[in-house]
Amino acid sequence: LVRVGLVFLLRLLSPQAAMTKLTQWLCGLALLGSAWAALTLAPPGLRLPAPFRQALLPLPVYLLVAFGCYSLATVGYRLATFNDCEEAAAELQEHIRAARADLSRRGLRF
Repeated sequence: LVRVGLVFLLRLLSPQAAMTKLTQWLCGLALLGSAWAALTLAPPGLRLPAPFRQALLPLPVYLLVAFGCYSLATVGYRLATFNDCEEAAAELQEHIRAARADLSRRGLRF
């Protein structure tokens, strides 16, 4: 399983592969996930104190909730600062009027 993960990461990071946002997120998640798994499984030479181990187990859930809060805040901010394009709206209304006039000439009733 580890071998398959390493091969997958090497293919993603190869110079021929384009580093898209999805690839960046997957690489970051793979890195964090492997670090979490390594610390959670507690290799024989590593002894973490009990409070660290107790905080480490629910860490993925905390990160998922934090990501959800960040996403919600980002969407809210983008909606709040969305710019209106008055010129584009007027142009679109003109196109709609022209299309309706053309369809009315062809016999379509509204």
